[in-house]
Amino acid sequence: MRVVEISHPGGPEVLTIAERPVPRTSAGEVLIKVAASGVNRPDVFQRKGYYPPPPGASDIPGLEVSGTIVDGDFTSGNPFRLKSGDEVCALLSGGGYAEYAVAPLGQCLPVPKGMNVFDAAALPENFFTVWSNVFDRGQLGLGEGGPQESLLVQGGSSGIGVSAIQLAHALGHPVFATAGSDEKCRACEILGARAINYKTEDFVEQVRQFTDGRGVDVILDMVSGDYVARELDALAEGGRLVTIANLGGSAATIDTSKLMRRRLTITGSTLRPRPVAFKAAIARKLREIVWPLIEAGKIRTVIHQVFPAAEAPKAHALMESSSHIGKLLLRW
Repeated sequence: MRVVEISHPGGPEVLTIAERPVPRTSAGEVLIKVAASGVNRPDVFQRKGYYPPPPGASDIPGLEVSGTIVDGDFTSGNPFRLKSGDEVCALLSGGGYAEYAVAPLGQCLPVPKGMNVFDAAALPENFFTVWSNVFDRGQLGLGEGGPQESLLVQGGSSGIGVSAIQLAHALGHPVFATAGSDEKCRACEILGARAINYKTEDFVEQVRQFTDGRGVDVILDMVSGDYVARELDALAEGGRLVTIANLGGSAATIDTSKLMRRRLTITGSTLRPRPVAFKAAIARKLREIVWPLIEAGKIRTVIHQVFPAAEAPKAHALMESSSHIGKLLLRW
């Protein structure tokens, strides 16, 4: 089978097409003939040598795919009654940039009704991450602000961002989002957010204006660094800051008295190394709550560009430019 592999750590040009044997499945796994692979920021970090795959995972990049199940073990852990021939999308720990990929059965979801199999590659990494962090860790709607708590998404035009905006909006939460251009802000507003151009506006001041001085209940942060202290100022009492990336640096200086006085919480997570049972539980929540919203047209995929798999270097270069809105995919 053809794969995109990392010849050595470096720039986008180190991604090369190679031939490898079709992977074999183990107990509880299925083999997927890949239609499309999602491109994500962690793939870029892995390519640069900063984010090695967890033990036992493929060294081939790629954390999500869509395609058709061609073989596997369906004897247990099959809540969606999947079988060979079914079109699915799946979350992976690696190995997604390939014509065939192995996935734990519990991390596979049927392609939503009405969606084509290629577009479904845009779903797993985004919605597993958003559900785990905004709703499980961030407890949006379950805190001091009540059922209609508000959310601020930093980087609202990213793949994660467009998913977080739509899901929170569809579930009735006020949503605010930052983005780096007027075009990106308009895209966030179309999806249901009040947008803030972080290059021309102070997001703390804007959030206070939008919320009559109260602040937001949950912040989904992909920046970290010096944003953290400002984000604490943007939170309402009892608010939660959930960090999933540190594009602005991993170190932050904060005033801990604010945490105590205003009952704030700082948390964060990475999804890739978590066990299959943890991810399978998220998959069941997505099928129960998110998939009906997709099938009803209340949430849609936002795909910026689809590249032939051989043009993976171009996809990575675009990802690093941050000029895209939504997802980038590789098509096999």
